[in-house]
Amino acid sequence: MHAWLCENPVGVEALKWTELPTPDPKAGEVLIEIQAASLNFPDLLIVQNKYQMKPPLPFVPGSEYAGVVRAVGDGVKHLQVGQSVACLSGTGGFATHTVAPAALCMPLPAGFPPVDAAAFIMIYATSWHALMDRAALKAGETVLILGAAGGVGTSAIQLAKAAGARVIAAASSDEKCALCKTLGADETINYSVHTPAKGLREEIKRLTDGKGPDVIYDPVGGDFAEPAFRSIGWRGRYLVVGFASGPIPSLPLNLTLLKGASIMGVFWGDFARREPQANAQMMHTLAGMYLKGQIKPQIDQTLPMQELPKAFAVMGSRSVKGKLVMVN
Repeated sequence: MHAWLCENPVGVEALKWTELPTPDPKAGEVLIEIQAASLNFPDLLIVQNKYQMKPPLPFVPGSEYAGVVRAVGDGVKHLQVGQSVACLSGTGGFATHTVAPAALCMPLPAGFPPVDAAAFIMIYATSWHALMDRAALKAGETVLILGAAGGVGTSAIQLAKAAGARVIAAASSDEKCALCKTLGADETINYSVHTPAKGLREEIKRLTDGKGPDVIYDPVGGDFAEPAFRSIGWRGRYLVVGFASGPIPSLPLNLTLLKGASIMGVFWGDFARREPQANAQMMHTLAGMYLKGQIKPQIDQTLPMQELPKAFAVMGSRSVKGKLVMVN
């Protein structure tokens, strides 16, 4: 097998395409021949030693992937050799093969191609947990989605529309806003025009007739958080999804009092660990929505697995709309 090996997490430039022995799965594990693996923001942070999870060195990055089971370890009953699966295990995906805990593998129904499967779990699980579980989004409510043209943002648009909500999608260019419209957004905000420092609050107010959004989905953080939160409606729910812009914001807590609003943390990974039955039911629901055509990952482009450094450069340019996927 071959894999992108990280022996020293100082950045993407330290990764090396390396030939390694193909491992045998231990008890509770499966060997997966990887067909596709998607890039997520944590994949960049982990090779820069900036992510909260710091795997033992050396390691193979790539948190999310899909492929075919080629061997099963002792005790694995629900997966068989030849079965197609998707997995989000945190590492191991940027390779031709990996071993993964069987419990983390999602069996794929027929008609679920590997490129879509590799870009599915993290974004839709995060957005469903955020919008439906944490915020209890209801039909007719208004959702403001920041970073709406990114991976989690595009999934949030689709899930919010499926729930019957009105969606305002905020993104950094007219091209990205146009994409959000094709995914179902009712209104868009180009925040390179309506910037956090000037115009963002006013545009949110205009698009909500002064009432503010019921739910704000924020995977961006930084300078966007405070003007967005100041715009929230009465009894609004502010979803802290991530900090793609870099800085972690500080919000004046008196705003929660004035708006009767809630700030809600969204940590899908720990939800899955602490509430596995609820997570399994959620994933079953999401797979059904995919097969019905209600949701589908927005794939920006696919690249050969050996071009991973190029893919990281594309991600760093902030030009990606949806997800980048590596294929073997």
